[in-house]
Amino acid sequence: MPETALHANSKVINAELSFEDFKKIVINDYRIGFESRQASLIGRREVLTGKAKFGIFGDGKEVAQMAMAKAFKKGDWRAGYYRDQTFMFATGMSNLLEFFAQLYAYPDVEKDPASAGRQMNCHYATRFVNPDGSWVNQAETMNCSADISTTGGHMPRLLGLAYASKLYRQNKELEYLNTFSVNGNEVAFGSIGNGSTSEGLFFEAFNAAGVLQVPMAISVWDDAYAISVPAKLQTTKEDISEILKGFQREADTNGYEIFKVRGWDYVALCETYERAITICRNEHVPVLIHVTEMTQPQGHSTSGSHERYKTKERLAWEDEHDCLLQMRKWMIASAIATEPEMDDLEANAKKYVRDCQRQVWNELCDGIRSELNDAARLIDKVAEHSAVQGELNDLVSELRECIDPGRRDVVAAIRKTLRLTVKENNLQKQQLINWLNEESVKNAARYNSKLFSRSQYSPQNVEHVPARYYEDSKFIDGREVLNACFEANFDRDKTIVAFGEDVGSIGDVNQGFAGLQGKFGDLRITDTGIREATIIGQGIGLAMRGLKPIAEIQYLDYLLYSINVLSDDLATLSYRTYGGQKAPLIVRTRGHRLEGIWHSGSPLGLILNSMRGLHICVPRDMTQAAGMYNVLLRGDEPALMIECLNGYRLKERLPANVGEFTVPLGKAEVLKYGTDITVISYGSTLRIVMEAAKELEKLGINIEVIDPQTLYPFDIDNVCGTSLKKTSKLLIVDEDLPGAASAYILQRVLEAQKGYYSLDAQPRTLCSKEHRPPYGSDGDYFSKPSFDDIIEAVYALMNESDPHKYPSIY
Repeated sequence: MPETALHANSKVINAELSFEDFKKIVINDYRIGFESRQASLIGRREVLTGKAKFGIFGDGKEVAQMAMAKAFKKGDWRAGYYRDQTFMFATGMSNLLEFFAQLYAYPDVEKDPASAGRQMNCHYATRFVNPDGSWVNQAETMNCSADISTTGGHMPRLLGLAYASKLYRQNKELEYLNTFSVNGNEVAFGSIGNGSTSEGLFFEAFNAAGVLQVPMAISVWDDAYAISVPAKLQTTKEDISEILKGFQREADTNGYEIFKVRGWDYVALCETYERAITICRNEHVPVLIHVTEMTQPQGHSTSGSHERYKTKERLAWEDEHDCLLQMRKWMIASAIATEPEMDDLEANAKKYVRDCQRQVWNELCDGIRSELNDAARLIDKVAEHSAVQGELNDLVSELRECIDPGRRDVVAAIRKTLRLTVKENNLQKQQLINWLNEESVKNAARYNSKLFSRSQYSPQNVEHVPARYYEDSKFIDGREVLNACFEANFDRDKTIVAFGEDVGSIGDVNQGFAGLQGKFGDLRITDTGIREATIIGQGIGLAMRGLKPIAEIQYLDYLLYSINVLSDDLATLSYRTYGGQKAPLIVRTRGHRLEGIWHSGSPLGLILNSMRGLHICVPRDMTQAAGMYNVLLRGDEPALMIECLNGYRLKERLPANVGEFTVPLGKAEVLKYGTDITVISYGSTLRIVMEAAKELEKLGINIEVIDPQTLYPFDIDNVCGTSLKKTSKLLIVDEDLPGAASAYILQRVLEAQKGYYSLDAQPRTLCSKEHRPPYGSDGDYFSKPSFDDIIEAVYALMNESDPHKYPSIY
């Protein structure tokens, strides 16, 4: 039985090859491409017959991807999109069994190593994290960062993967990390459809790579359409390489080497990729390979037919210029194989692909059918002792007659059984419940686990080290506390790097990195252009390759420009790879309480709803932030750090162990103990709450103030719920919009911590107005929670409880 994988560095044009060796290579290439095409054809049929939910395939792109695979070596990286199945087969990073396992959403990491059934088909990933959380030897493996469905969303990450090679080559302090890189020789291969080059993420990443001069190789698969939209409506001049000619490097300039080649020309493709990747690898010059005249024989996906929008002339042209057909003709004309030999090869390939498909489908069905039979037997036993035996018998019959059952059919039948017998209680029913509970644990692991690494290296396993102070410890600006923390960590760990707008030469706009570029060099503390999305992508790629990046977004408001990269890529990474990949990136930004529409943001509701998978840190001051950095820089999970914009020049006491003390994530802190009302707040509003607490004491009100410190995870020790048992009243003070972060906190405290049962008054939230704050101090006062607002909100709760003791203010 033939193997699908092929060593990627096999050469087609090599003077030392005999003609017989040359023939074997070409024939093997064609076999891989033909098998891939058959997988696409069978995959589509499996979707249309209902066995799979959705299908998207790489047919029409086979020959170009085989050529690209020849240039791909151990240590290299891929960040591509969902047309690259032939490339994955040719490099050996995937195979047909895994292809069909993913198509059927097989929830087993051994069957689908890319995602354990969590991603739709043709979304690839290799596992570069061991089960214990340690890194694999990336220098000895071929590496594929996990795909996402947003067609240009991987481009920022591609930039970061390539940038890592530059750092590994140029920063000699990193030479000891030889399991991640060999002198920065690794190329980051990216692929994208011609339509998706219209996206901003493509242009942003393309420009950044040209500036940085990193070994990034972008292949554009150009089949003249983006679903139904033709190139004339997508791209100026209908030609992406034509309009990017200005990026072509010239003497004494940075830039790209740009290549153009037809997608059905096997020899030209092999020669082009060998030449382009040699330049990219050796010189660290980014390259663009524009592969034109491609086809997409089955259309975009199983959701529709391309015959609806392509003309008869275009369809006829695509039939004639199908890359495999053209390669077949060339092979026969060049005496590489005879027509009967090609017929025989294709027949064997069809059989092999079909056998792989059947093997995977049968294995998946056998496992589910076994669970179904167990459940049916248990329901039968319940029926024997039930007053609703007839209904249960019908239910079991329907279950056993399922043609292609899923686990949901099994679990749904059990849950219905329990509803039908809700007033009955016997041993048989308890056995059914026990079985369901055991399966629920398994299904939680299959479908709901691995949002975070939760490995031995998790930041939540970092030892708690309290801050220590000398008797004469100085009170300094908060920014100086951060600066000392960063300096200590950069001294301690050579893998830490920081970058962002104005981070380098001036040390960021608030001076947290002041003077550190001069000490540690511009490879470790680096300025970037104004390009938020690729700043995040730059960090993701570095973090995947063993470095500890701090990516700075200058203001929290500007996080919106990178939200898709944070949400679609970074936040989902551990989950969508079933813990097989990680990117311990720290995103540093600042927000809250400054004035003006564009510099006063606190959009925590947006962040909490779109970034599950990141730790969300909201320190009230820079000492707290330093302690959190000390934790995150020793952990292996990503985080967003939101510093208080108006706190950099407030005085704080410098800890003696500024680079070592830790603030545990998820540990709420009681800042002031009280008996009357529990007040929960975070960030800059905490200072106002603490000031208001003094005024409230004069009114005879003693509030308890709690700082959750991180919103995700939130108060894992139930400090808030415990406080509510004592006070029975709750106020949440939050700078976000009404119903945003405050609603999240309410859900955590009232539902998850069961605080609802401790209330004797309606819980209240005090948030900003519905709009962003206008410029000026008055705008802030009338838009965000103020000192007076907090006092009156607390007093109103007390008035509601005891109007005689606390008469209405108004």
